[in-house]
Amino acid sequence: MQVLPDLQLLDQAQFVPSPNYDERPENASLDLIVVHGISLPPNQFGGEGVSELFTNQLDPQKDPYYAKIDGLRVSSHLFIRRDGSVIQYVPFDKRAWHAGLSSYHGRQSCNDFSIGIELEGTDFTPYTATQYQSLATSIHAIWQAYPEMPTEAVTGHSDIAPGRKTDPGVYFVWEALERLLQQRFLR
Repeated sequence: MQVLPDLQLLDQAQFVPSPNYDERPENASLDLIVVHGISLPPNQFGGEGVSELFTNQLDPQKDPYYAKIDGLRVSSHLFIRRDGSVIQYVPFDKRAWHAGLSSYHGRQSCNDFSIGIELEGTDFTPYTATQYQSLATSIHAIWQAYPEMPTEAVTGHSDIAPGRKTDPGVYFVWEALERLLQQRFLR
């Protein structure tokens, strides 16, 4: 897997363009990867809810939860399904709207300098081995495209928005991701 330089898209990801993005601030460097967890409807996997949310096509009549988030405009760069398949919504050089009010090491507005990767899951459901593999492969491709990005700057949504966000949740095994990155994807 690699990032196509002209398009800023992963070559092996399905591209489903989201309208929920904008330009990064001038001279913004990519310094961070933020790992999230999401499922729509909540606690259900395999549907099109996440793609519908990220493309402003969520039907508020389809599920009671959808009515609560109707009008929400969010996106992420990548979404990794339970089977490991990857969907890209926003090119990496653009600012996806995934982090919200956030701070990383005293630096505010993480959307400005980060890449957001959503995993299909919940705070209390283990992620699949295939998801960890796809996540590690995606991170490696990002690191290859952006060699200046610090390899230690991979964090969870809960770490950049403590008290407001809890994902990717208690069952995300950071050691498993780190092991995959070290074993197979050392730069």
